[in-house]
Amino acid sequence: MTVFLDRMAWPSITESPLVLVPLGSTEQHGPHLPFTTDCSIASAVTAGAANAVSGDAARPVVVAPVIPYGASGEHQSFPGTVSIGHDALQVMATELVRSLATWAGRIVFVNGHGGNVSTLARVIPRMIAEDHDVAWAPCFSVGGDAHAGRTETSIMLHLAPELVDLGRISPGNTAPLGQLLPLLRKGGTRAVSPSGVLGDPTGASAAEGAELLAGMVDGVVRRLRTASVDQHGCLRDIGVAAALVPGAGS
Repeated sequence: MTVFLDRMAWPSITESPLVLVPLGSTEQHGPHLPFTTDCSIASAVTAGAANAVSGDAARPVVVAPVIPYGASGEHQSFPGTVSIGHDALQVMATELVRSLATWAGRIVFVNGHGGNVSTLARVIPRMIAEDHDVAWAPCFSVGGDAHAGRTETSIMLHLAPELVDLGRISPGNTAPLGQLLPLLRKGGTRAVSPSGVLGDPTGASAAEGAELLAGMVDGVVRRLRTASVDQHGCLRDIGVAAALVPGAGS
């Protein structure tokens, strides 16, 4: 059974549930996508994964409210971006785990923003060392572009087409991310793309978005079922089906 924490009262929390925490950001996504893009995707992936694994678990699956702020400093030069930075995100994640652990059986962050990864990779192993049953999983799409390109635009056309400004869709910097990283790290996203787009959203479609979202959900489900955690606290996607057992892999 999947339940949503923001729709529950405390007597409904029983049996040390698996708790999935969607983690997003509030940052620019080009001139055509909303600031909540990462939150929308993380929330949808989390809900889809929760529904898929709820039949595996003897205990309930609880979906926590999305965390809307992350480490988005690379986008700070664009008005509207709200970044709390790595230090604040680290404190937030740490205290969330310690609080959730008083009643949750297992905690998994489902991350929708790449800028949060380095913080998760530091915090989660530390929380595991404190004997908390916690891990994280990415919203990952094989071959997807970096930011506000075809991947995210297609998914948003599927999830919330009314929030996509079709008249402002245009290519951004389409160079490989590895090539852009040195300048991006030095000067932020605006230094490599005045529009804030890394990729080409032209040709994005809701149908493609549905497929991409389904692939992200499947990836998180595989990780949850495998329950094997790497040295960064990330659940491995090794495609091996296993029972969802709180505590396994930590």
